[in-house]
Amino acid sequence: MRRGHYKLSVGSAAAGRSRRDWRGLWLTLVMLLMVGASERSVQAQFSGPVLGVSTPVNPPTTITTDPAILFPKNRDVYLWREDLITIHLYDHVDYVPTVRVGLDGMIQLPLIGNIQVEGLTVHQAQALIAEKLVSAEMYRDPQVSIQIMDSPNQIATVVGEIHGIVPVVGQRRLYDVLMAAGGGGGAANATTVIVGGGGIPTTASHVVTINRPGVAEPIVVDMGTDPSKSAQANIPIFPRDTIIVPRTGVVYLLGAFKIQGAIPFQQNAPLTLMKVAALTGGSGFEGDQGGLRIIRSVGTTREVVRVNLKKVIDGKEPDPVLQPEDIVFLPTNQMKAAIKSGGIQTLLGLASILLIAAQQ
Repeated sequence: MRRGHYKLSVGSAAAGRSRRDWRGLWLTLVMLLMVGASERSVQAQFSGPVLGVSTPVNPPTTITTDPAILFPKNRDVYLWREDLITIHLYDHVDYVPTVRVGLDGMIQLPLIGNIQVEGLTVHQAQALIAEKLVSAEMYRDPQVSIQIMDSPNQIATVVGEIHGIVPVVGQRRLYDVLMAAGGGGGAANATTVIVGGGGIPTTASHVVTINRPGVAEPIVVDMGTDPSKSAQANIPIFPRDTIIVPRTGVVYLLGAFKIQGAIPFQQNAPLTLMKVAALTGGSGFEGDQGGLRIIRSVGTTREVVRVNLKKVIDGKEPDPVLQPEDIVFLPTNQMKAAIKSGGIQTLLGLASILLIAAQQ
């Protein structure tokens, strides 16, 4: 009986271990499936292209200087879908159709039928309609004129640090469009720079790009910082122009600064370490001013430059000029950090320890 009982107990224990083993295996499989699902979700979420370390941060741009491109003369208006137009014939008041350009770019006119006008200038469309009327033998020498009654396309789009949609009838000037899109909107403040009568945020670059239908290359304009030369950059803006206002470069501050974060570059002067210290209120008490580091990426390599901030402030070392995407790291002095966190009690404790050590 004892031996049989012992075998039964052994069998029960083996069965229990078997159940525990299967349970552990199932738990392991479930965890692997969960990890695999989470990895798949992460890959789906971050599956876009990643910029390499060699990608230029602020690639150089070529400023457009051709007056024929910057200040075009007699630029015609283009017709686009959903434009509402009225056709007039000189000395023929009986032919005045009003039609809207369809989504296929076509208009349907009496006597001549469907005509493709999307993408044509007003003068080109007038000449095409006159040609169709002559081909249909309806008029001998028609003088056609087109009047745009309503158009959702007579706008300029501003994107980037300033963004908005601005109505443009005929033409407007660049600064007017930027102001209307929200580049100031009122009295200047600490985050607004007045440029040629218009205000743009300090985080916005003064070099803007304009994509214009009918112009092969983007138009690059440097608005500059000199108000006396602002007229050179205040170029005409036409319907369907897209104005891109990029973000200027920034310097990142880490460590024991009183204020951490990104400091935007100013357009009218270089940004130095002293200016960054002034903008952030300087280093905290716990900052190790002798161990400050400027981390700079150059192509595929990273350079680390050690700077003694105290000597720079005292004028004993030159004030380094920072570059876009620099990281300025101010490490923490552990002793100062302990004193700061403990306050006056820690200071008195250290003084008493030093006093006792001096007496022995």
